[in-house]
Amino acid sequence: MTEVFNPKSPDDQAVVDRARLLVIVEGTNDIEFLRRISLTLHAVNSELPNLAEMEQQGQLIFVPFGGNNLPSWTHRFAALGKPEFFLLDHEVSPETESRQEAAETINQRPGCRAVLTRKRSLENYVHPDAIRDAGKIDVTFGDFDPVGTVVAKALFESGIADGPWELLSRRSKGRLTSRAKRWLNTTVASQMRSELIEQRDPVGEIPSWLTTIGQLAHSV
Repeated sequence: MTEVFNPKSPDDQAVVDRARLLVIVEGTNDIEFLRRISLTLHAVNSELPNLAEMEQQGQLIFVPFGGNNLPSWTHRFAALGKPEFFLLDHEVSPETESRQEAAETINQRPGCRAVLTRKRSLENYVHPDAIRDAGKIDVTFGDFDPVGTVVAKALFESGIADGPWELLSRRSKGRLTSRAKRWLNTTVASQMRSELIEQRDPVGEIPSWLTTIGQLAHSV
């Protein structure tokens, strides 16, 4: 099953018809994170859904919307008549406020639920121990720090660099940060044992997202 689909395509329409739920996230990195974290949590609590398995069975479709022009996505799939779950990064003001408004709009629709992460993005839920285990680097960051950039800088400086991070071009920094985000949501997320998830998410946000997804998938 493809990660990006076109409901007007006959093949993709057949996939949509079989699916119980659309899980709408900002990008493919978020999909990778949710697949891996849900697998880990499902292994210790079978009541929490394994999203990768649900996807493989055609029960849900991940839809990455790119993180831009969110208001245009609040009703985009309404005609499909499927439950929808939106997971939105908190980001920082004033972007936070616009996302909260969009979430309120979505939550007024029957069978739809939108939540904002309490931390800046999904990378902020990754544990520094998992980063150290995967990349042999030590980093510290807060709930609203740009973790992708923090880790990209640390990875750059851990190698043989011709100069300091600060002298890199904006384009080079962006490219390295993009690679770091992908690595965090794949390799590092796979290193996240259940106890590390609990340490980074003591209020249980992630299990609550998974619980809601499971409930929406079984509401039809």
